[in-house]
Amino acid sequence: MAPSATDATAQASPAATALQALPPPKDLSHLFSKVTRNRKPSNIKAFYKFMQIPGISNFAGGMPNVKYFPFDTLEAQISNADRWEPSPNYPDKVDPSTESLSGSVIGYSNSPDKNAPRNPDYNKTSSRISIPKILNEPDITKKVDLATALQYGQVTGYPPLHSFIRQFTNQVLHPSVPYQGGADVILNNGGTDGFSKVLQLLVDPWYEGLHPVVERPGMLCETFVFGNILTQARPLGVNVVPVEIDEEGMIVEGSGGLREVLENWNPQNGRLPHFLYTVTMGDNPTSGVVGVQRRKEIYALASKYDIIIVEDDPYWYLQFPSAAIHEAKARGYAIPPVADSHKTVKSSGYDFIDSLVPSYLSIDVDGRVIRLDTFSKTVAPGSRLGYATAQPAIIERLTRIAETSTGQPSGFVQALIAQAILGPHSSTLETFSSLPESEKPSFTGWQLDGWVRWLEGLRGEYERRMTRMCSILEENAFSLRQSTSQNPDLDWDVISKIRLFDFDWPRGGMFVWVRVHFEKHPLYQTRGGDIAPVIDGTALANAFLIHSTHAPHLVLGSPGSMFSATPEIREKRGWQYIRLCFAAESDENIDGGASRFARSVGEFFKINDTAQIEKLLEELPS
Repeated sequence: MAPSATDATAQASPAATALQALPPPKDLSHLFSKVTRNRKPSNIKAFYKFMQIPGISNFAGGMPNVKYFPFDTLEAQISNADRWEPSPNYPDKVDPSTESLSGSVIGYSNSPDKNAPRNPDYNKTSSRISIPKILNEPDITKKVDLATALQYGQVTGYPPLHSFIRQFTNQVLHPSVPYQGGADVILNNGGTDGFSKVLQLLVDPWYEGLHPVVERPGMLCETFVFGNILTQARPLGVNVVPVEIDEEGMIVEGSGGLREVLENWNPQNGRLPHFLYTVTMGDNPTSGVVGVQRRKEIYALASKYDIIIVEDDPYWYLQFPSAAIHEAKARGYAIPPVADSHKTVKSSGYDFIDSLVPSYLSIDVDGRVIRLDTFSKTVAPGSRLGYATAQPAIIERLTRIAETSTGQPSGFVQALIAQAILGPHSSTLETFSSLPESEKPSFTGWQLDGWVRWLEGLRGEYERRMTRMCSILEENAFSLRQSTSQNPDLDWDVISKIRLFDFDWPRGGMFVWVRVHFEKHPLYQTRGGDIAPVIDGTALANAFLIHSTHAPHLVLGSPGSMFSATPEIREKRGWQYIRLCFAAESDENIDGGASRFARSVGEFFKINDTAQIEKLLEELPS
């Protein structure tokens, strides 16, 4: 039997005692926006404690009567936790070409190929859940019913789910947070909403011509960053300050590194940035994973310069330990040793969790880390549910922000996820015991063990997809070119091998970040026409984007310009990159789509007429 949330609490008392012996987190309220510092608790919420008095007639609240809710139950067919086959936490030398895509534990394939994807048998790998309208349970952390889930509720999150996430965070995910009391959590409406609230927490809007330049707020980030982050920050007048990256992620030393940026800050560009936004695991778009030593170096600078770290990690569970081995084998390098890249201070109790590179929270002695998690990649994007983890004083301010904006996340979604993880109440099982077998809720809940097993299986699925796509790209990255020998005594042609694109095998996430060598194209920097007077890198990249969507290629990638942190980066090198996502397409289309992309690059490099480039550019959206 997997441990329940209550069991976990009972087992955690020694850990809780140890947490209280640590120094408290620092007071970082001086980094909050003026609006955030001025926020007060909701007057209405202050009455909630009186509403809990037994037998009280509550005429104070403006809540509708639950019997008029049109939903009497909420039911769903849900996957078993072990539907998907995990991949090794510490992999041996597996031949990537023999790995199938989908690894359903109980599945079938329509192909005689033993490596063909196995689709799950949904009837054999799923169970039914049912949430009742009213549940007689005094403990709100165990009460999952529609009367509470669909009513006005706590902005920190639906109590059963909030309780589980808080315990899961402090006891399993981040059991070694090094400040007194450990971290707290608040649920939100997904990653975008979480970052929006962080901006409200930290940023006073700044407008050119209205406010002094020296007051302009700044945000540190990687040179390539998810575009929605930029579109959220820039309207507030935030100065986006890019920091150079390598295959791992943000760098500390060297040209453009974090130390250089901070030590040479010019106040004429605004305030020294007081927060750093980063995706450290499977970065979108570059797919790097920042190691523990690099984290310590970045954190040391953040502490020295009093910077809050906003760690956005939607892909944290999707770390791919086999990527380095597959990459080395494909390229003829020495196989790197498969060993612990970090030592856990305290085990989570799960090999899978312990194998993951830990969060900045594990070294957050100051309490300056705000971590954003989401259910978008572990359940579904449409759930619009996530949570922030930080020191309690920061969570308290985020709570005040939520009280006057979004309120609590969707009760439907929270109830379904809570029921999926925690399972039905014992009284619910008794209520449905008289129903026909086909109508009984057969689900007992994933519980803690099942939730971790589900995450482990998801990682296995995406890791296999990554391996297949990268293997195909690896085989097709070169083009053979024929030319006449310069030696007149030789009567044969010369065949040269030209690499058309490069990439690092993703260490995590959902993307392959491809560097296309447009500078090797025969038309690079030649005279163009009316649309592109010079066929430069940007023109070639835009033309290729259209070219790849034409038959027979029919492939669409995301141009690197979309992820460039600044216009300067977009103009200088954003055009060199294309982001390919191996997550969304069907299993059957991973192989074919990757092959067509590689062929489209080769065919594009055969174009030697500027008129063809101009014609492609005509199709660009205006």
